Amino acid sequence: MKLTFIGADHEVTGSCHLIEACGKNILVDCGMEQGPYLYENQDIPVTSGDIDYVLLTHAHIDHSGKIPMLCKQGFKGDIISTFATADLCNIMLRDSAHIQVFEAEWRNRKAKRSGAEPYEPLYTMEHAEAAVKLLSPCDYNQRITLCEGIDVRFTDVGHLLGSAAVEVWITEDGVHKKVVFSGDIGNLNQPIIKDPQKVKEADYVVIESTYGNRTHGDETPDYVGEFTRILRETFEKGGNLVVPSFAVGRTQELLYFIREIKEQKLLPEFPDFEVYVDSPLAIEATNVFNKNVWSCFDEEAMALVNKGVNPLLFRGLKTTITSDESKMINFDDRPKVILSASGMCEAGRIRHHLKHNLWRKECTICFVGYQAVGTLGRKLIEGAESVKLFGEPVEVNARIEVLKGISGHADMNGLLAWLKGFETVPSHVFVVHGEDQVTDEFARTITDTFGCPALAPYSGGCVDLATGEVLTIGVREPKKAVEKPARSRAEAAFNRLVAAAKRLLEVVYKNEGLANKELAKFETQIQNLAERWDRD
Repeated sequence: MKLTFIGADHEVTGSCHLIEACGKNILVDCGMEQGPYLYENQDIPVTSGDIDYVLLTHAHIDHSGKIPMLCKQGFKGDIISTFATADLCNIMLRDSAHIQVFEAEWRNRKAKRSGAEPYEPLYTMEHAEAAVKLLSPCDYNQRITLCEGIDVRFTDVGHLLGSAAVEVWITEDGVHKKVVFSGDIGNLNQPIIKDPQKVKEADYVVIESTYGNRTHGDETPDYVGEFTRILRETFEKGGNLVVPSFAVGRTQELLYFIREIKEQKLLPEFPDFEVYVDSPLAIEATNVFNKNVWSCFDEEAMALVNKGVNPLLFRGLKTTITSDESKMINFDDRPKVILSASGMCEAGRIRHHLKHNLWRKECTICFVGYQAVGTLGRKLIEGAESVKLFGEPVEVNARIEVLKGISGHADMNGLLAWLKGFETVPSHVFVVHGEDQVTDEFARTITDTFGCPALAPYSGGCVDLATGEVLTIGVREPKKAVEKPARSRAEAAFNRLVAAAKRLLEVVYKNEGLANKELAKFETQIQNLAERWDRD
């Protein structure tokens, strides 16, 4: 009876935990790491073909994104989740496979030119489709028997449509233990979905800590009022409001707010403004939201549904599927709202919209979700004056706004409130899914608050669930540095740099006769580039 921590340990993404009990191997989540990370994850200590079940807390890729890779490696077990999570995974895992293949094709085009080794995608559409076929959904609050000695139940934690804490009861050799995995715990008073439900008992709790050392503020944010202000100030200047938004969850919340703004005529100066949802995944996800109304919507959203109102639909809403439709958005001069993924600006169509709008003083970029360290989104909210998009520098002249408090994650107080729902203090709490120092800080906060031992394990950390003994805290192994290329490749890279410099000189001569103002701007850009790379 053993629990091993594999991913999202002293890091925010890549959640993965392994239970070994009753002769079965059970993964709780199998997520993909997104953005920069500090530590190497240890390998899952059993082969993929020997994994019997995956218990999935929710559909976000940092919790589900490596399941197709398991299938590629021989996994044929059941993937247990809620119905809404299964519906979302049906589209999100396919989308992830598309991204994997596209990235591999892009890398391999570069590899052919540079002589590098070919790059193999993590998985393909075939593996994503195999994973979808293994989905075995169940209802919230339904206790089911996985096998002799192991029962599970999924409890709504209000983070995302279908998200759940997973309760696991284990009986082995006469020993009875219960482990609860929080998944990602939702913020209170989110639109559309329900507030987190409490769990009453557990011997061990594995809890996330995304906001484990921060609060969203004492007052309930006026999302609609703040968003109305941002819209008004942007439209008055004739600019676009660009919102990097996670395709699943955050986009639907914003549609909910915008519908309310339009319905209540809170922006009478601009009653007919258009809103573009430029993300095929977000469009499909919105359809999944509409499919799971009865099991997942909260009372306020259900009141609208019962009146015959679709909470996610309004006049002026436009959706774009093809890349050509996406490109045309920025050729329309009218002020508008552009919702596009990804939410941290690391990939997707949002990068094209930033390229077209970041340099414009009249535009606003509004962030509405967590931005991990090292991501483009984080750099922008921290005041970057210039960023690189598609290999070109882009000045940041647009106003950068953050809609505070609009987070799908509970803050420190919310996490502690969820833990207070346990009628008896757990014998041990394990803190995962948080930035490096935050996990340790939140573990100390838990011990100070509840008096129980709390530990933030590293990848490879292991616990004997029968005795409660921590067998190892894991391996604090820094991420391996990228290996240096062979000398011949380094020389080829330097030759390409020299060729690029010669081309720049040719461009300089071509601009002879340009207006002095433009020449001065060009000179400044070259001087800045030289200062950045000068190695005196």
